[in-house]
Amino acid sequence: MSAATSPARQMGKPAIQLLGVNKWYGQMHVLRNINLEIAEGERVVVCGPSGSGKSTMIRCINRLEEHQQGQIIVDGIELGDDLKSLDAIRREVGMVFQSFNLFPHLTILENCTLAPIWVRKMPKKEAEALAMEYLTRVRIPEQANKYPGQLSGGQQQRVAIARALCMKPKIMLFDEPTSALDPEMIKEVLDTMVMLADTGMTMICVTHEMGFARQVADRVVFMDRGEVVESNTPDELFGNPQTDRLKLFLSQILRGH
Repeated sequence: MSAATSPARQMGKPAIQLLGVNKWYGQMHVLRNINLEIAEGERVVVCGPSGSGKSTMIRCINRLEEHQQGQIIVDGIELGDDLKSLDAIRREVGMVFQSFNLFPHLTILENCTLAPIWVRKMPKKEAEALAMEYLTRVRIPEQANKYPGQLSGGQQQRVAIARALCMKPKIMLFDEPTSALDPEMIKEVLDTMVMLADTGMTMICVTHEMGFARQVADRVVFMDRGEVVESNTPDELFGNPQTDRLKLFLSQILRGH
């Protein structure tokens, strides 16, 4: 039995709960009554057409976007306006974006040590040792003293992953981490994420990379027009879609590959 179908992987207590979550941009209803629970150690891939609310949903999980109705509970703490609880959540949730968001004037090592030193109050030597450990894990330790502009897009995205890991988060969020990359660089970033998934970390990844979803996800969530339309194991979701909306999406994705 593969990890994706093993019931044992679903047994952790909830890491993230979205309960009746709604969000509007002015008149536009971008998240519609989202109910979703993600267990500790579960790996969830979120897919759907552009404008379906995928990125908005995961940006709400660490309050980069505010939801207007419902509850979002992360690691037992409800997201609200309390800055103390927000700081606590952000320390436990790492995020990797489409664009790498590295500081161009800092070396790769400095990019990775900045948050542990300032937020976790980690001694510099310890932060540097930790950064080198994660740069080694994403297979670019030799780039530590270079600047982001000297690296390829794929390497910069691996630095962004290492930087997020240096905060030792319990949960990792990925917002289309390969969409800004050239095709030949996509595989190296996905390989890094597969390796990370094997460590048992809770992961939510918004992506169009269906091969990655099949390989890594315990569950795939399909969103369309701000709603969770279907949620199932990769085998079931891809092999036995229940709705016309998902069938249409899969036919378009498969045609594009």
